[in-house]
Amino acid sequence: MGIRVLSEVVAAQIAAGEVIERPSSVVKELIENALDAGATAVTVEIEGGGKRLIRVSDNGSGIPADQAALAFSRHATSKLETVEDLNRIRTLGFRGEALASIAAVSRTTMITRHRDETGGTTVIVEGGSLQSARATGAPVGTVVAVENLFFNTPARLKFMKSESTERRHIAQLVTHYAMAYPGVRFRLLQEGREQFHTTGSGDLAEVLVEALGLEAFREMLEVQPQPSQRADLPPIEVYGFTSAPNLNRANRSQISLFVNGRAISDQSLTYAVIQAYHTLIPNGRYPLAVILIALPPEEVDVNVHPTKAEVRFRTPDAVFAAVQRAVRRAVVDQSPVPSMQDDVYVGESEEWSRAYYGLPSTPTPPAIHRDQLDMGLELHDAGRFTQQRPAPVHPRSDEDSTAIPAGPGAPTRPRTLPILRVIGQIGAMYIVAEGPAGLYLIDQHAAHERILYEEFMAQQAAHAPVAQHTLESTTIELPAASARLIEEHLDVLAGLGFELELFGANTFRVRAVPALLADREPGDVLRGILQDLESGADPGAGTLEEKLVRRVCKAAAVKAGQSLSYEEMQGLIRQLERCESPRTCPHGRPTMLLISADDLARQFGRE
Repeated sequence: MGIRVLSEVVAAQIAAGEVIERPSSVVKELIENALDAGATAVTVEIEGGGKRLIRVSDNGSGIPADQAALAFSRHATSKLETVEDLNRIRTLGFRGEALASIAAVSRTTMITRHRDETGGTTVIVEGGSLQSARATGAPVGTVVAVENLFFNTPARLKFMKSESTERRHIAQLVTHYAMAYPGVRFRLLQEGREQFHTTGSGDLAEVLVEALGLEAFREMLEVQPQPSQRADLPPIEVYGFTSAPNLNRANRSQISLFVNGRAISDQSLTYAVIQAYHTLIPNGRYPLAVILIALPPEEVDVNVHPTKAEVRFRTPDAVFAAVQRAVRRAVVDQSPVPSMQDDVYVGESEEWSRAYYGLPSTPTPPAIHRDQLDMGLELHDAGRFTQQRPAPVHPRSDEDSTAIPAGPGAPTRPRTLPILRVIGQIGAMYIVAEGPAGLYLIDQHAAHERILYEEFMAQQAAHAPVAQHTLESTTIELPAASARLIEEHLDVLAGLGFELELFGANTFRVRAVPALLADREPGDVLRGILQDLESGADPGAGTLEEKLVRRVCKAAAVKAGQSLSYEEMQGLIRQLERCESPRTCPHGRPTMLLISADDLARQFGRE
């Protein structure tokens, strides 16, 4: 095939692909245009996940009538004139490609009126071709409606995500701009329902309450600019909010960075935020943060990425140090003194608590149980030893699937462990049992997790998840982005036994939960599941389901620090003996340790 010059239509569609990747890209470009026009109110309306309609309305300065059609020409912009202007960009947009790229892959209608004119203009462009431009009545500002996105690029349309996924991306995007511009009133409507709104009061804290929820915001600490340590460096202001160490997540997706009002992706600065929590949160856990960085425009190059998502700093080390220092100061100075609660070592908080309090890897139990043996010994710590004789078995309902198995029972599955005889319990955390090979120490939480996990997976394989309907209707309100994520995975959650119903913009009514979690607070469980959904969006559905099952089993399993009766311990061991993989919990931690008879003899000098 010979070399040829591409037609303007093909060239425009190729260029559009660099700027407009998905519906949220359209929303991003239109919001940036509105903000550059000085808008104090921006409304975003979405239908069909953005594929059918995206409408962005603003009350900015508008476009003069004689320039409205010109705005759709490639490289037409009012934000710079010379190459030197690239060194001091103060606007979000500057290349003049946004409207041209959007119009090349959609049917775009723009109604605009400049603040100095008495009438407005309507411009219609379809597939990059100008259809009409006429005078019309309109309020000051601009309304851009984008319909049938990617109608002329079927390859791009074929690989679009589901509507719920696109709605979630748009909700996250609008939330980000609301954080960066708290003085602008944002409103998001998806499929005719209001999902998110801010008042435009200028108070970032008010925006974060709407974006993160009041419960999460209570754990946020204000970050304030710190004095510069070097006079030869440019002024760098770092401000915003970051979470107290006890509020953390399993991934870094909730660390949001902004430079001069522009949302950016920067691994180095993300690491600076994480590094500020050194020794305060465990490895593998990450804070929530909304960090805004302000520095002279000539100190940052924003023209390094097609979507302007990455920037380059003239003094990157100085910016890194400023972010780390400001966040660290906020965390060290403002972190509340944590309360020692009975469940501080329970579930996921166990690892965090060890790191936060500087405790050894094997935690000392924080409380004293009343059902201890009075051995008549003078001890500094009375300990938490349970009675070693069989305790009365409390009656349990046969339908209570959260109950710890009681009694030896008659399991039908093949045995995978030797017969073990329970001796007692250490620290209300570990079961001591005797077997043919020696002494076994069994982590009661990990063992029960394994039992519940295999039972749950067996139910899943039989397509018979056991759900427990709630006696009282429970409602849970979530941030807009989190609500879209739950909505996107309603089918997966239903397969696990959750019955959730959308009840308002970002509120869900909980009608049923997995029977394993019948005695748990639905809100706490859903917030934990959200973390798994956020970190598990890429793998296949099967992988995600297994991750959620592990989460459910972790929440339902007997906890470290819980005293068990002799019958409960024996019943738990009997079920563990019949598990397919009894030696590890679903997360890979060991469920038991073996001290062989030879090891015991060696320790007592009997060899």
